[in-house]
Amino acid sequence: MSAGLAADLILVVHALIVVFVVLAVPVTWLGKAFGWAFVRSRRFRIGHLLVIAFVTATAWLGEYCPLTVWENTLRAQAGQQGYGESFIGYWLSRLLYVDLSLEVLAVVYTLFLGLVLANFRWVPMRSGGRDHP
Repeated sequence: MSAGLAADLILVVHALIVVFVVLAVPVTWLGKAFGWAFVRSRRFRIGHLLVIAFVTATAWLGEYCPLTVWENTLRAQAGQQGYGESFIGYWLSRLLYVDLSLEVLAVVYTLFLGLVLANFRWVPMRSGGRDHP
């Protein structure tokens, strides 16, 4: 597999992770309203929490997401240009014409992490040890 193709695959995976992190909150609210059992699943909720906690911690440490670094490395190996900033910062600046520093993203991630934590109170996980209906 070429480095460019591998970088493109990482980009797709990265985008899917971002979609999961962002959409899991409103999906949880909708799931509560419509009685969707999976939104109370421990795997779903803890998985979501761990991903956003990792992203937040990485940003506060002043580091870019490892997927961004890996993709940029592969793009350089393929003779392509990588991002000059974080994955989210790059795409937000491309899509919304906003240029956000890693420090600002760390604050945004922290606020979003707070929302995810509050979600545990608003939409509690299923009690008991089982993770399926």
